[in-house]
Amino acid sequence: MSDDELSKLTKEIIKCEACHLKDDRTQVVPGTYGPKNGLCFIGEAPGYYEDQKGLPFVGRSGKLLDKMLDGINLVREKDVSILNIVKCRPTTKEGNNRTPNEKELRFCGERWLYKQLKLLSPEMIVTLGGIALKFFSTNASVTKSAGKIIDIENGSQIFVTYHPAYILRNYNLMEEYNSHFESINQILKEGNFQPDSYNKEKQKAPKQRSEQKSLTDFL
Repeated sequence: MSDDELSKLTKEIIKCEACHLKDDRTQVVPGTYGPKNGLCFIGEAPGYYEDQKGLPFVGRSGKLLDKMLDGINLVREKDVSILNIVKCRPTTKEGNNRTPNEKELRFCGERWLYKQLKLLSPEMIVTLGGIALKFFSTNASVTKSAGKIIDIENGSQIFVTYHPAYILRNYNLMEEYNSHFESINQILKEGNFQPDSYNKEKQKAPKQRSEQKSLTDFL
């Protein structure tokens, strides 16, 4: 990955007017980038504060995420990349945050997220919450897989954890959330995460569903 390639892609994302979400956005939120072959967190979409600042996870959820990263001596941008699948804030008719629908996730994810991941080639991907998880694995469940590494396709893996907003609403899970980040740190230190999907010579695994893609597909 060259800085020029990522900078060019980011400018393209910021200029995007390919779907209806452009109508109500304040700013596009491409994400923030850490080092290549590093750690990458992926959420679903920007909220109000992200839309205002053009940066991912800057509201209360973002403060908690920063706290969790600080607990394992990591800093956003310096050490980790933070992306959302959808780059513009989805809103209700009343102007409130809403969950992106399947069409929005697929359209934006396939248009932009895959390209970002190809350039970043992260050693480890961590999904934040159920929406991000299901983007990569349709039948997966956060409640069953939280704190675990799961296979998406043959050789492709992600680490599953909760969205920080969920923890803010369910603070009784904070101890478990801490253990997830400790596991992330330990996995990175031991190097036992298997990013087999980044081997371009590896044969692609068959898709389980036509709309589901392996990590191999964007590399």
